[in-house]
Amino acid sequence: TASGTMSDPRDIDEDAILKGLSAAELDQLEYELQEMDPENAMLPAGFRQRDQTKKTPTGPFDRDALMKHLEKQAMEHEDREDLVPFTGEKKGKPFVAKKAPEIPLHEQVILEPELEEALKNATDAEMCDIAAILGMYTLMSNKQYYDALGTTGTIANTEGINSIQSCDHLSPSGVVKPDPFKVFPEEPPNPTNVEETLERIHNNDSSLTEVNLNNIKDIPIPTLKEIFEAMKGNSHVEFLSIAATRSNDPVAYACAEMLQENTSLQSLNIESNFITADGMMAIIKAMANNATLMELKIDNQRQKLGDSVEMEIASMLENNSSILRFGYHFTQQGPRARAAMAITRNNDMIRQQRLR
Repeated sequence: TASGTMSDPRDIDEDAILKGLSAAELDQLEYELQEMDPENAMLPAGFRQRDQTKKTPTGPFDRDALMKHLEKQAMEHEDREDLVPFTGEKKGKPFVAKKAPEIPLHEQVILEPELEEALKNATDAEMCDIAAILGMYTLMSNKQYYDALGTTGTIANTEGINSIQSCDHLSPSGVVKPDPFKVFPEEPPNPTNVEETLERIHNNDSSLTEVNLNNIKDIPIPTLKEIFEAMKGNSHVEFLSIAATRSNDPVAYACAEMLQENTSLQSLNIESNFITADGMMAIIKAMANNATLMELKIDNQRQKLGDSVEMEIASMLENNSSILRFGYHFTQQGPRARAAMAITRNNDMIRQQRLR
């Protein structure tokens, strides 16, 4: 300006400047304004380096046409002859195995003729038993070794030393054979009649002191809830177990209501079910009104109970003096230590009362 001072950049007319630029200058400006990130390897090439090609595209990308063109070029290209042609001539010296060193005379073991004759005529199975007795367990499998030690007077092994090997440094020709598969009889199903047991609980049958419904998978949820409903007024059942019965939270809520009213139950097992943290929290809080239960097992539910439930369990055990056995694997060290101290305290109280 005439006064020598710089004009305000906000007064610059960008449109007038852009209109005065030629086409080449506009291309150069666009080229300079492109934002590139050459260090980012995750971006495509078009965002890491400016486009420097001036040739217009000839058409869309056709992969099949490109592959056919490359195959055609490869077929038309003449094969190049090897610089050193293969003649089939073998070079180098053939391998000759070294002879094993002879054992010096003073290190050779010389046995009596009777022993030499007996060992010479011994079968592989007999040699295997002898090796086991001498403690040469590396010459046989564990099964052969312990079978040989467990018998007296008879040949225990049906296979010789060379037929099975258990160490890598021994003969590689030995094949390790698996032990024969033993079929064990399955555990018999639970014979408890659920409907009959429910009726006896309702009737407060004095001969029914133990209810075991473990592993009965087809008990309906309403029936399980009825069992706990009937247990509210029962005064004879001391042991109740519903492990692995697919019990869920509604059953847990019914169990919690039962624990608040029942005064005869001493052992409760609800392990291996589908009870979540909400259902288990109801059971733990219900234990505040129960002073007769001595054993409670709640482990192995489908979901982890969580830290808040474990803290509630520890608080419940600290305020309860009747529980002597509690089945649950804690995941946190703090609640585990508190629960262990509470259980130990309750058992000590029982022991001191017994001494008095």
